[in-house]
Amino acid sequence: MVESAVRLLARRGLQATSFSEVLDLSGAPRGSVYHHFPGGKEELVGSALDAAGAIAIDQLERKAGAAADEVAAWFVHVWREVLVRSNFEAGCAVLAVTVAADSPALLEQAATVFRTWRRRLAELLEQGGLDRSDADRYAATLVATCEGAVALSRAERSLEPFDLVAEQLLDQVRSLARPGRGSPRVDRGRRRDDMERHGPAPSTRRPRDGADPDDRP
Repeated sequence: MVESAVRLLARRGLQATSFSEVLDLSGAPRGSVYHHFPGGKEELVGSALDAAGAIAIDQLERKAGAAADEVAAWFVHVWREVLVRSNFEAGCAVLAVTVAADSPALLEQAATVFRTWRRRLAELLEQGGLDRSDADRYAATLVATCEGAVALSRAERSLEPFDLVAEQLLDQVRSLARPGRGSPRVDRGRRRDDMERHGPAPSTRRPRDGADPDDRP
């Protein structure tokens, strides 16, 4: 049920993610929802936020020890795949809650997820060659800019805005890398290829409830 809630949040937003929709997607018995989530929809959405946050961290860990530009390219690639695999139907489940929740508890939980992403990204970027202050600033820029680029591409149903933003992000991280630590600079003609071909695509393992991997985090 939690994985189904993540998928619905990413595709339809908070208001359209109801218990009935989650049950229909997951196939769970109708009597089970209040057994597992006695706190109601807010408890279910909170669990979905935790799950979405953990999925993104798991993706980031694949690039632990890599150069800073590789870490950034991988983060960009993951979000690009969300757009491609969902045909522009899915975005970020955490952002969906952030922009629609009235609950202070859910807003704080979403903020915690975003902070966790920023901190882990900053750690990986510093390990990959950025100064600490640059890593902190660039991590926040990377998260915020990718979130906005995903929204633009969903609205326009085109990869063009996302790819334009992604090229700028990859230019920036290469300019910040300390000499001798990070990957060599590449010419402009190869930058988009970096985004499209950088590493393997996100996991294609189908979750137990039938949620597709393109809808997360």
